[in-house]
Amino acid sequence: MKKLILRYHFFAMGCVGFLLQSCNTKFRVWVGPGGQQKIYNLKYGEHKRQKMDVFLPKDYSENSPVVLIVHGGAWTLGKKEHMIQVQKMLFQNNIPSINMNYRFVSTKEKITYKQQLEDIGLAIEKFNSLAEKAELQPNNYILLGESAGGHLALLYGYQHPEQIKKIISLSGPTDFYSSEYLKSFYSKYTSPTFQKVVGTKFDRKNVSEAFKEASPIANITDVPTMLFQGNNDVLVNQHQGIAMDSALTKMNVPHKFIFMKGAGHAPRFFSKRKRDSIIYPNILEWIKK
Repeated sequence: MKKLILRYHFFAMGCVGFLLQSCNTKFRVWVGPGGQQKIYNLKYGEHKRQKMDVFLPKDYSENSPVVLIVHGGAWTLGKKEHMIQVQKMLFQNNIPSINMNYRFVSTKEKITYKQQLEDIGLAIEKFNSLAEKAELQPNNYILLGESAGGHLALLYGYQHPEQIKKIISLSGPTDFYSSEYLKSFYSKYTSPTFQKVVGTKFDRKNVSEAFKEASPIANITDVPTMLFQGNNDVLVNQHQGIAMDSALTKMNVPHKFIFMKGAGHAPRFFSKRKRDSIIYPNILEWIKK
């Protein structure tokens, strides 16, 4: 018990060090029975969006992976609080987690998905500096993203296998460039968004390599991957998940594809039954596997 209390004392002190470097922040710490702790709005950068919540449950081993949660919102909206139920679920199952905000895509500020990937790296760098105090290993993460966050989780995870042990994508888009995408009706109404995300003009007759670079399906590495896809998803067409599943199979990457019939986009929001009987159990199994 003494060791457990010391673990959280030193972790909180490390967090306060970052707090003292900032102002106008709503940083706060909750400590529960047995030393469990929730740290809210810990800064990992100077931008107002660069904040994260860290939840440390009561019991976990030193080699426990930390689940880093990336919210959705079409790359231009959303906040970490939209993923709070996922973070609470992980906390209840004794899984350490980080729930992060990131900078929004903006033409004016010249922010694209690449800066959002940088934010994931910065959040990891900050937590790595505190991992020893929390008695956790650095660079031992599972990325969990939803919608646009799923896209970012897939891309970052495949680019950084030395840090990311597994990826979980809930309704994440995977393909901005292939002939299958270009021929689909889906591409007609999504390409303007992807153009802004990538920061390059979308020319259907001569698609820039930048769109391939931004597509997880073209950047797969051997990081084990779990995909959730609804067959009635109009925001992320079902063929995005199906094509990704096929690509992972072809490359012999360990993965699991959860194809949910009768489900639309981000079904955990709209179907308690699917959330509790399909989505959460599969997430927990994948993390503990």
